[in-house]
Parts: sequence; C-alpha cells; structure tokens
Amino acid sequence: MFQDEALEAVECKSSWKKERSLTESGVQTREILTDEVAVQAIKRHNVEVQTENDTDKDLVMGDYDSEALGDFLKSLTPTIIKELDKSRRSHAFDGYDVSWKSGTSAVTCLHTLHNEAVTEELQVTGLSWNSTGSVIAAATGRFDHVDWCTHKSQLSTWNIERRNINTNKPDTTVDTSSCLMCIAFHPKEPAVIVGGTFNGEVLVWNFSRDDDMLVASSGIGDDSHREPVSKVQWVTDPDSKGNKYNIMSVSSDGKMLIWKLNLQKRTLTLSEGFILMAESLPRHMRSKSMRGDKEMGVTCISFNKEDRSTFVVGSESGGVFKCSLHNKGNPAGRHITSSVQLHSPVTFSFHPHHGPVYAIDCSPHHRNLFATCGTDTSARVYSMLQDKPVLTIEPGAGYLFSTHWSPVRPLVLAMATEDGHLVIYDLKTSHVTPLYKLEAGSKKTPIYTLQFNAHQRQLLATGDGEGNVQIWQLSDELTTEGVNEKEILNEIAGLTTE
Repeated sequence: MFQDEALEAVECKSSWKKERSLTESGVQTREILTDEVAVQAIKRHNVEVQTENDTDKDLVMGDYDSEALGDFLKSLTPTIIKELDKSRRSHAFDGYDVSWKSGTSAVTCLHTLHNEAVTEELQVTGLSWNSTGSVIAAATGRFDHVDWCTHKSQLSTWNIERRNINTNKPDTTVDTSSCLMCIAFHPKEPAVIVGGTFNGEVLVWNFSRDDDMLVASSGIGDDSHREPVSKVQWVTDPDSKGNKYNIMSVSSDGKMLIWKLNLQKRTLTLSEGFILMAESLPRHMRSKSMRGDKEMGVTCISFNKEDRSTFVVGSESGGVFKCSLHNKGNPAGRHITSSVQLHSPVTFSFHPHHGPVYAIDCSPHHRNLFATCGTDTSARVYSMLQDKPVLTIEPGAGYLFSTHWSPVRPLVLAMATEDGHLVIYDLKTSHVTPLYKLEAGSKKTPIYTLQFNAHQRQLLATGDGEGNVQIWQLSDELTTEGVNEKEILNEIAGLTTE
C-alpha cells in the first residue's frame, strides 16, 4: 500500500527580499614623506676672572693704657655690685625650674647584657663604669659559698656606644681562678681596672695591652687578705699631690689594706694597713659571744667626697663606723703582717643595722651625709655628726644589696632589692613611696649591684643573680636638678643638730 519515493526540491523565492551582491575594493593612504634636519644650541664662551692679589696686612694693636682701664673698671664697679646685690635678693624666679632640653619621661631598659660563654650559674657580683662612661664592666661569682671556691668566673666588658654591640658576647673577657667579688675602674685611666677575688687576691688589669692584660697581683700570703675581698676602691696618693692613685681593699678578715701600684714595673706593694676590731662597737651593742679583741669582717667602704682621708665602713656584725687614714690607734699586735703593722682607724661609731651591712655610699653633694643598706631590709641616711640615722627607708622588698646616691640629683637614692627590683626614691617628694619600682631581675632573681654612670648621667646599670646586666636610661626628672635640692639636703642633715 505504501512505498518510498524521492521527489525534487521545491524552492519558494521571497517576494519582497532582493538577492544580495558583494563587491571587494582596496584603499590606501598616501605615502608619508619625512625630512631630517639637524639643530644645535648656540655657541658659548668661557672667560676666566680673578681677584687682585691679596697682600699681607700687619695688625696693629691699639695703645694699652693700664691706668685708663683701671679707672674705667673702678667707675663701673659700684653699678655692677648694686645690680648683683639686687639680683641676689630678688625672688622673681623662685619656684621656676628651667628645662634646657626635651627628653624622656620614663625609665626604660636599653640593653640586657649576658656572657653566654659563662656556663656555670654565676651571679653579677660587681659593676663599674670606666672613666669615660662608655664601657661597663661586670664581675661574676657567687655570694653563697659554703666551702672553698671552685668556680671559674670572668670579668666582662661591653662598650655600649658601639652600634653593633653584641649583648650576648662581651668585647673583652678575663678569666679568674676563683670568684671575682668586686671591681673598680681607675678614675682617670679608662683601660685600667682592679678586682678582688674570693681567695683574697687583689688583681689589676690593663685592657689596652695586646699581651697579658694582668699587670699586677697581690698574691696570696702574709701580705694579703686571708678571706674574700669585699670591696676595692681607688684612693688618691697623698705623696703625689693628687696625680696618682693607690688601691684600698677590704675583706671579711677585717683588714683594710692600701696598695701602691706601679704600672710600669707591674708591681702591687702593700704600703699601709688597718683592721676593724670588735672593740670598736659600743659595749652594749656587742653580743655576749663577741670578744673585744676579735676582728670584724668589713663588707663595704666609701670615702668622703671632699675629705679623702675620711671614710666610712660597714661590717658583717651590722656596725657602721667613721674612720680616718690619719688615725693611728693602738696596733693589733696579733694581726701584724710581714710588711706593715695594722692599726684601728675608727674614730666614731654609728647606731648599727640589725644584720650585715651590704652597701655604703657617701653623698657627692653633702660632705656629712652617707647612705647604708643591709639584711634588715632598711636603708638609712646618716649624718657624720650624729650616731643615729636621720632618715630610715623601708621599701618592703626583702634584703637590700646595694644603694647609691645619684651623681647629678642630690635627693635621688637608688637601691637594689632581693625580690628583683630597682627602687628609686626622690627624697624631695617622699621617702616612703618610691618614685620608680622597676622589675630588673629576670625571673625575679635578686639584684646584687647597681651603678650610676657619672659621665653619662642618663645611664644606670644593674646586675642580677642570673648573670645579666641591664642598662637603664633614666628619665629627665632623675637627671635634672630641681630648685632648692641642696637646701633640702641640708635640712635633712640638720635634723640631727637641732
């Protein structure tokens, strides 16, 4: 019924749309013609000119008439004296405290220094700035010996003015065979430093030498200490008119020895000696077991800033004493060394601390005042004219291991505490509440020593029980003397004489 069939296609053309036609054509712009023309700046001419030759001219001094100058000065003298007297009596600037430059308003830590080469757990036992204030030296050792010292300690120095300072590697190191307990830079020679060791030696180094830096040693024997050296200090040589310095060392054996140093010959010679006896304490202040003919250990020393023959010392018994280099008391016969005979230098005894005195410092601003601190957790300010302290400060921070007056502000007193704080008091405002209480010890370890920088007054250094040295930048209020500070210090000293 159905079948496949292929049909032709049927086309239906549009009745309205025409077929399109395409035409191709090409177009082109005209040929671009170019011309090159060279141009040049105008010509210039150089002409040299010169001033006339300079001829030497002789300077002719005017005629000098001494009588006319004298008459002129005499005529001005009454007017000048009158104006100076008016200025002296004027109160126009009372209470005005001028600040010459802007600075810091807070105390900040600039560096934390540590000698990584020291493998033993050593404490910073002493600090000292050199005579230019650019180098800090740190002694390491331990205060808690129960037997003979077997530690290998070091003396380390850093130049804090170097841009590339390595806080973990000192610029200079010196090894010692036993703990180094104290150090002190020479007052004028920036490379010379003295130290005292646990075994009683007094050592002098010169860091400017390329070879062996140890230039002198007291050795161990009859003419040296038999116990650890507590403090060393440079003292003026009275025979040199202030041009040379001797070394004074004090020890827990009670001896205070003066050494003459010859850097050229590399010798350290014992020249004079003193000893602190228990009889120096008033009888009612001695314990029942304390014999008067027994020596007392000396823990610290400080010389009067004006009278260099007068010094004060602190002792292991808590006693505080005023001494004189000129005092030749009764010699202690059984303490005679092979070179010198030891005398008692004590001229006055102060009311003692209730425990060992760790630090003592004479005020650089008042000849009669000095500060002490110790294990009774108090710091005291004494006048050399009265046995009882004129001021007692109790930070409540445990033992006080070090205290120092500011070299630039008469009323600022800093202390290092057992609980790891640097405590700074401004006695102008309060002796009860510190102006600053800063965490200076890592892991709250004790701060054993502190030192103001006398040449760069904005710097202070502390040393802790972990062997770290911290360099602090002080605020402006701690480095700029205020109005009437010395008068207030005189009033504090005068409390004992009223």
